[in-house]
Amino acid sequence: MADIYLEMGKKKVFAGSLDWPGWGRFGKTEEDAIEALTSYGARYAPIATAAGYSFPAAPRLTVVERVPGTATTEFGAPDGRPAADNAPVTAAVADRHIKLLRAAWAAFDAYSAVAPESLRKGPRGGGRDRDKMIGHVVEAEAAYARKIGVKHRPPALDDRAAIEALREDVIGVLGRTGDGGPLADKGWTARYATRRFVWHALDHLWEMEDRTE
Repeated sequence: MADIYLEMGKKKVFAGSLDWPGWGRFGKTEEDAIEALTSYGARYAPIATAAGYSFPAAPRLTVVERVPGTATTEFGAPDGRPAADNAPVTAAVADRHIKLLRAAWAAFDAYSAVAPESLRKGPRGGGRDRDKMIGHVVEAEAAYARKIGVKHRPPALDDRAAIEALREDVIGVLGRTGDGGPLADKGWTARYATRRFVWHALDHLWEMEDRTE
């Protein structure tokens, strides 16, 4: 069994797992979103395995909460805040978070290192090529990090030391226990931050895989 929540936008619905940060997909309706989430279980499973966890082959999904979407939801990124995001973060939860986040980063980095620079265009001719996608992910991570009190300038694409320094500081914060409250003034909770970091890395990993010629 896997508890999920639904983020209800006007044109999009996001189905996200509360137990598996980053396992989340969009659809036009609740049914579409849940179907998409289910279909991506096989793509999430290797991330869970790399993190040291056993991902269920056919998890039974239970919707435990519906939350309002935002303009960010309509743009195509999860932004809903289920009540579960405010639960205390134990040592076990923090450890799970950072292991899954490290696994997502490792998978994204490994694939982007071998993916072609030029990626197949989307159905309407859009989509970033590889280097622009990597730059987008890293730039977004610097912006996300500020939401948990970590301040770094967006690293240059070829500055691995700066990228790793940013990520290690993020891990340092998300690896702590806590009461479940925001990690910075007007910022994110640990559970939401982990979900957003992992989802973004995986979303672009899977996009890159799908658009490789």
